[in-house]
Amino acid sequence: MSDLPRKAVTRTAKLAALPLGFAGRATWGIGKRIGGKSAEIVARELQQRTAEQLFRVLGELKGGAMKFGQALSVFESALPEEVAGPYRAALTKLQESAPPMPVSTVHAVLAEQLGTEWRELFVEFDDKPSAAASIGQVHRAVWHDRRSVAVKVQYPGAGEALLSDLTQLSRFARLLGPLIPGMDIKPLITELRDRVSEELDYELEAEAQQAHAAEFADDPDVVVPEVVHQSDQVLVTEWIDGIPLADVITGGTVGERDRAGQLLARFLFSGPARTGLLHADPHPGNFRLLPTADGEDWRLGVLDFGTVDRLPGGLPDTIGRSLRMTIEGEAEAVYELLCEEGFVKETIDLDPESVLEYLLPIIEPAQVDEFTFTRGWMRAQAARIADLRSPAHQLGKQLNLPPSYLLIHRVTLSTIGVLCQLGATVRLRDELERWMPGFLLEEAPEAEEEAEEEECPSAEARV
Repeated sequence: MSDLPRKAVTRTAKLAALPLGFAGRATWGIGKRIGGKSAEIVARELQQRTAEQLFRVLGELKGGAMKFGQALSVFESALPEEVAGPYRAALTKLQESAPPMPVSTVHAVLAEQLGTEWRELFVEFDDKPSAAASIGQVHRAVWHDRRSVAVKVQYPGAGEALLSDLTQLSRFARLLGPLIPGMDIKPLITELRDRVSEELDYELEAEAQQAHAAEFADDPDVVVPEVVHQSDQVLVTEWIDGIPLADVITGGTVGERDRAGQLLARFLFSGPARTGLLHADPHPGNFRLLPTADGEDWRLGVLDFGTVDRLPGGLPDTIGRSLRMTIEGEAEAVYELLCEEGFVKETIDLDPESVLEYLLPIIEPAQVDEFTFTRGWMRAQAARIADLRSPAHQLGKQLNLPPSYLLIHRVTLSTIGVLCQLGATVRLRDELERWMPGFLLEEAPEAEEEAEEEECPSAEARV
């Protein structure tokens, strides 16, 4: 197995071949139709071949190509079912594995980062990687104090590969648009590219992970492994076992999928309030379902803090307030708030009621006490926004996403995508009311006053 392709010309050639392959398969499909094959069979074969080429190349190149593939994979539930079927297996492969780098390369990085006697730091070290991600791969080991650990080793040349891949991908982002209806691919690639330096900085990752590990140390629902050791290209953390979320998606019981969905929503919304950090890479490969000590319930294990959004005050209360006012039907107030925050440019004048109608279907999960996320619901939302003839599409194009909300928006969409893959029934409103600033409904203060009266009875009552 070759090492991470590092020469820009080699990587560029591989990525540049993708759009040529798409065009070639389209021509092949026309030939098959002329030869008598049905449109349905030809379409299915085209989709399968496209998926195989796209994600084989992304997986082999690792770097930014694979990072893009992982980001894209959480949105597969938005694809029409006849398209999603062939793509699903190829997409999810990127969430847990990729071709490994040679053992000799791994050992060379460890020797450079931990010293030539690096083996003395470990009681055991498994040369076979347990997982591979976009910029590094993980090996299971036993630290010298007998703790089971995960050793993340960064690919040599990962930074150069990330930048090169994402620059090249942005050049034909338009061709990838049809993969996810209603989603503009180019801003996603741009945002990934802007965060390259953070993704490569294991010191920042260690700080973010340790902050979460300390905050969630005694949490009954969430497990974050402690950081054991960190250097420029090696990060050692405690090992956690569990069922990968990708396996829960494909083979979990209804109860397991519902529990995983509830815990995922709880962690992602509570994180900013508790740590001032938002875990910004919520694809299934970064989560595990762990049994509680008594075996009666499940906890959520969280991995990979390489990409986070720093939110010292928690999530912006603008989001919570706009959600609450949308649910309460306050069209004018919602529109005014969106204008203030830059979601509507000064040069554009929209109808507040139309904006409310556009938003209501999207926030349906927050309108009810309990909501079942499904691929069908996700596809309906994507189709509504992607339909060029629909008012929703036209209005969506006129709205603006301020830069400060870009990562929050992507994380929210990604989380919804994973919940739809799980098919989970989630009490999302509970999590929003508890953790989202500004969302708590107006009647809540009255309930608090009643509670205070019960705790502090009047003089007459005390007599």
